[in-house]
Amino acid sequence: MSELRFTVEHEWLRLDQDGLVTVGVTHYAQDSLGDVVYVQLPEPGQYAQGAEVAVLESVKAASNIVMPLDGEVVEVNPQLEGTPELVNQAPQGEGWFFRMRLADNAVLDDLMSEEAYQRLLTAKADA
Repeated sequence: MSELRFTVEHEWLRLDQDGLVTVGVTHYAQDSLGDVVYVQLPEPGQYAQGAEVAVLESVKAASNIVMPLDGEVVEVNPQLEGTPELVNQAPQGEGWFFRMRLADNAVLDDLMSEEAYQRLLTAKADA
């Protein structure tokens, strides 16, 4: 799966070739937050889906990032510590938050495709 999957919390997930899943926030999320000035990343370890694992602080507000699926955080993005603005500059690239290991990568199929996520954003805009 090289395509991205999305959550209703505006997180994206990508299954990488090494079997790990990279997680970040979408363009929509970073745009809604404004300029990100600080990122608190999770400690490596097991987390349950829905657990708060990271905090983003922007000039507008602070926002919690939740664990999108049950799994183990195995790596965090060290670049965000010194350059949190990467979340704004490249949210679906260098601005990723962490990489995780899932017990079963098939659960990614339960998340939204890019097309479904775009429909969600369109519905939000129309509401």
